[in-house]
Amino acid sequence: MSFYNFEEQKDTTQEDEHFMRLALNEAKKAYDAQEIPIGAIVVCQGKIIGRGYNLTEQLNDVTAHAEMQAFTAAAQTIGGKYLKDCTLYVTIEPCIMCAGASYWTQISRIVYGASEEKRGFTKINQNLLHPKTLLKGGVLSAECGALMTTFFLNKRK
Repeated sequence: MSFYNFEEQKDTTQEDEHFMRLALNEAKKAYDAQEIPIGAIVVCQGKIIGRGYNLTEQLNDVTAHAEMQAFTAAAQTIGGKYLKDCTLYVTIEPCIMCAGASYWTQISRIVYGASEEKRGFTKINQNLLHPKTLLKGGVLSAECGALMTTFFLNKRK
């Protein structure tokens, strides 16, 4: 039994797809920078308050994941560390570090694109999110996954 809530509320499909496309734009920035192409945005009341993409290579920092960048930007925008009433949109399922960080932000929702079979938090420990955080996966999963697949195919050439 998991403690996080899979979203069963109102249909937010169009809105979620819109914001996931914007997260994909962030992922493309990472791709162009030769970073693992993951992008994230934080939305509050329909407005983007934080964005980020992977910067682990550029910053030589294993914690510089897209979600962490977006959390930091959002906290700076609102002038506080808690992201209640906000949604994180991220192109790939968060890792355990980012899921744990989301716990501390108390973010209301996490919406992700493609699942991460090896390092995704739901495969490792499903109880990392704040108990009030709603989770929705699979939004534009084909596009999100394709960007990752292309990136790693090009790396192996």
